[in-house]
Amino acid sequence: MYKNLLSAGLRALAACGLLFLLFAAPLAGPTEPLNIGFVYVTPVTETGWTRQHEEGRQAVEAALGSRVRTTYAANVSEGPDAERVIRDLAQQGYKLIITPSFGYMGPTMRVANEFPQVKFESITGYRRAPNVATANARYYEGRYLAGIAAARLSPGGVAGYVAGFPIPEVVQGVNAFTLGMRSVNPKAQVRLVWLNAWYDPAREREAAMALFDQGAEVLAFHTASTAVMSAAQERGKLAVAYHSDMRGIAPDAQLLAVTHHWGAYYTQRARAVLDGSWKSGDIWGGVKEGMVRVGDFGPRVPAAVRAEVLARQKALAAGQLQPFAGPIVDNQGRQVLPAGRVMTDEQIRTMNFLVSGVQGRLAQ
Repeated sequence: MYKNLLSAGLRALAACGLLFLLFAAPLAGPTEPLNIGFVYVTPVTETGWTRQHEEGRQAVEAALGSRVRTTYAANVSEGPDAERVIRDLAQQGYKLIITPSFGYMGPTMRVANEFPQVKFESITGYRRAPNVATANARYYEGRYLAGIAAARLSPGGVAGYVAGFPIPEVVQGVNAFTLGMRSVNPKAQVRLVWLNAWYDPAREREAAMALFDQGAEVLAFHTASTAVMSAAQERGKLAVAYHSDMRGIAPDAQLLAVTHHWGAYYTQRARAVLDGSWKSGDIWGGVKEGMVRVGDFGPRVPAAVRAEVLARQKALAAGQLQPFAGPIVDNQGRQVLPAGRVMTDEQIRTMNFLVSGVQGRLAQ
């Protein structure tokens, strides 16, 4: 009798489509967190390029809580070491891997080809795949604004620039800084030193001291340590902090800081992986998007200069100011862009010249 009743009950469940659900659908369990791995090209210090990405990682944890689990590998050199570390993260089950260094682009692409189920964010890279997105910031916007301040505080119109590698991103910054200075002082000069290294505090300091000895009144830099800021503090000069606010290192020497902010972007991309909406693409955000900001003025900057820079920052965010607007002439005297024209994004991305006013060569 009970057997017949059970059989009849099962037939009733099947008739209303519930038998499949009863036997085929397991009870929902707790969702596993999304494992996110970050790979850093330098040690994690209190300021600098890596610090800003580390703050981005922390912002993801703060925003998403138990839905994510993050880790990082620091001081990973570009090349074979990077490829090994990125592959290890993929093999360990990290489903979103973020690689913020231009030299990580090749290793990221190779590992991504082996792990199509893993999502990758190549920061400052330009090569994409279905599981590799790229993102960068318009750092040059902050550089242009910094150049305005530098010109206001350098009566002789001479600045120095300590740069890592002559890739387009760095060249954009050198040129924008120079154009910013020349928007105030058309005769301003920027003396350029290439290090061919991102992180070499001893050589960064040596270059800074040499530039001060050559008459530079204010320095900018595109390297990863605070050595240039420390040199400026020691010499009683001024320098533009990059990546982070560095007043803790150079309380008297900081002119202002060009800072980078990655937390909102990383959180957005992690959410996209979690909800299944992640897609490969390319983001190039700047002042308007909140990825680049100029501020954190030092005590030696007059109120009028602060107001001028902040007003120009608002104009830039509103699209009323274009750092790379013609006429632009390179430092060999050749016209690059005529008056009335504005450089396209493609022209900016592939920039391979130095503007008039830069004392130096593109490759050294």
